[in-house]
Amino acid sequence: MATPHTPTLAAKRAIRQIGTDLRKARLRRRLTMEVIAARAFVSRGTLARVEQGDPAVSFGIYASVMQALGLIGRLGDLAADDQLGEDLENERLPKRVRMKKALQE
Repeated sequence: MATPHTPTLAAKRAIRQIGTDLRKARLRRRLTMEVIAARAFVSRGTLARVEQGDPAVSFGIYASVMQALGLIGRLGDLAADDQLGEDLENERLPKRVRMKKALQE
């Protein structure tokens, strides 16, 4: 059995914002919940949970809804800009590189 997970408050807020954004995208396109649910292969109830930002809904279902709305291209960019990771990696770079003595002779 899977270990239950409770997301942090910041994670819940971010997921809720994604749900709100997906709802706005659907409404801008003048599409009903039934149409998007059918295109995403989920029930209308599941789509409602996505639009409410329910963290218990799987990431794959959020991706399916994004696909149905034509927003899937942006999904790959979520973690692409990892400035902190780049900064940490750059700190570990050597200050200079020297050849080993055995290779110099």
